[in-house]
Amino acid sequence: MSTETIGKAKTRVVEARRIIGKKHVKDKTYSYDYYTLSLNLYVPRNIVNKYGKEFVVVKEEETGIITIMPKKIAEEKGIKVE
Repeated sequence: MSTETIGKAKTRVVEARRIIGKKHVKDKTYSYDYYTLSLNLYVPRNIVNKYGKEFVVVKEEETGIITIMPKKIAEEKGIKVE
């Protein structure tokens, strides 16, 4: 994780974790997987497949608004993250 301060906003890069679960129903076992970010925020699988596992978290200090977006989109918008 890296943190960079831009004006009154803190920006950091986080990676989505893949969670594999199993569920037992009668005599069958079903397995499933999903992706989460820190604080157990769910990320849809199609977003991870389309943009990758790296996401940018931007927290604006003045308003307290937290924005999460894929790193590829953040780079297109001009948000500088290293």
